[in-house]
Amino acid sequence: MAKPKTQAPAATSTPQAQAQSNPTLPRHFAFLLLDRFTLIAFSAAIEPLRLANRVAGKTLYTWQLISDTGQPVTCSNGTQVSVHTGMDDLHKEAVVIVCGGVDANRATSPAILAWLRKRARYGNVIGGICTGGWALAKAGLLDNRRATIHWENHTGFAEDFPEIDLTRSVFVIDGTRVTSAGGMAALDMMLTMIANEHGSPLANSVADQLIYSSIRTNRDTQRLSIPARIGVRHPKLARVIEIMESHIEDPISPAELAQDVDMSTRQLERLFRRYLNRSPKRYYTELRLERARNLLMQTDMSVINVALASGFTSPSHFSKCYRAHYNTTPYRERGARSSDDDQ
Repeated sequence: MAKPKTQAPAATSTPQAQAQSNPTLPRHFAFLLLDRFTLIAFSAAIEPLRLANRVAGKTLYTWQLISDTGQPVTCSNGTQVSVHTGMDDLHKEAVVIVCGGVDANRATSPAILAWLRKRARYGNVIGGICTGGWALAKAGLLDNRRATIHWENHTGFAEDFPEIDLTRSVFVIDGTRVTSAGGMAALDMMLTMIANEHGSPLANSVADQLIYSSIRTNRDTQRLSIPARIGVRHPKLARVIEIMESHIEDPISPAELAQDVDMSTRQLERLFRRYLNRSPKRYYTELRLERARNLLMQTDMSVINVALASGFTSPSHFSKCYRAHYNTTPYRERGARSSDDDQ
């Protein structure tokens, strides 16, 4: 793959785009690509910069791609991306964006952590997209700050870094630290940064170029609403599932769940059978097993601690339920992940 250009060709400027020009142009971004980074999140972060230049008719932004070795990096879909340089050759005032993806903890080397801490001492703005926030957290750059990460990694991240004010927002800008949840959330974050620097008209024009009709803010959450996720619009059913999701480690009995929504246990059973074709107990167990699998795949927590964090007080019962649902044991699941990492 050919190396990408560091800036886009200019196009005709609009008065709206020039209304709030910054005299300190251009601003430089450095995208640090971790092994198996997510391509869509990276593209959603870099394309707004190119289009901002195009719409404004001048170079507002420049960028470079870097890796810890200076060698090409393979993203999670198998595409290999060339980089411009290694970590040593960096514009001193660059905004550093760490692009993560699969197993960011294993892709983040000690050299990367040391480099991020050095850039922080120099005062660089540093961000992470998708799981890139994990590298910032491991380097200690998010301590006592607000941050976000992809919802699938939320539980493991919270377990590993309790000192961070973790949110479920699509993105967070906290001073010189910026994080986004991955996917198209990186686009929302970059459009907001463009608006902050050059005004909303330019950011809106960039969004129009991307056929993106609604820019989300840091008050928007990552996941679809419960009714949208389950395909059912029943307020009491949605409320029970919301309670279940917020009480994974300390499960609530079906009788208590029914009482919370002013129903009998039998009515609750019928409600779940009708709309979800399973009992409340079974649905709850599946939620807890999903949490357990995320922790097994994304953290180094012991299997026993994973069981406890997922509401299973008996390791043997946890293993039995896990096998029944995933057709493997928690220990084999953990071992399979280690084997994949070694390949």
